[in-house]
Amino acid sequence: QVQLVESGGGLVQPGGSLRVSCTASGLTFGSYAMSWVRQVPGKGLEWVSGIDHTGSNRYIADSVKCRFAISRDNGKNTLYLQMNSLTPEDTDLYYCCRASGATVYNEYDNWGQGTQVTVSS
Repeated sequence: QVQLVESGGGLVQPGGSLRVSCTASGLTFGSYAMSWVRQVPGKGLEWVSGIDHTGSNRYIADSVKCRFAISRDNGKNTLYLQMNSLTPEDTDLYYCCRASGATVYNEYDNWGQGTQVTVSS
């Protein structure tokens, strides 16, 4: 059974940084692309960033470009999202999700439960 568990969310002041993690189990982590998606209550999902199975190709949404960075450690079955220069508009529930294949251009089959990031003074 595939499980994705996010962690590292919390309260941070505007301009601050936070790194969220997603630890996977029940799968060969290094075989699949992964993405981060966020959701504001009452609004839709917004794709934030994706990374292919080896980490060689990384993609980032324009809204967070130059502030956020995705990475992965296949030896630790863990996906990361480093978030810098956070603003209140980044306040969201952040989910990691697993693609059905090696690239980000696949459907996403598994989702974590989310980790809340709140940016406020």
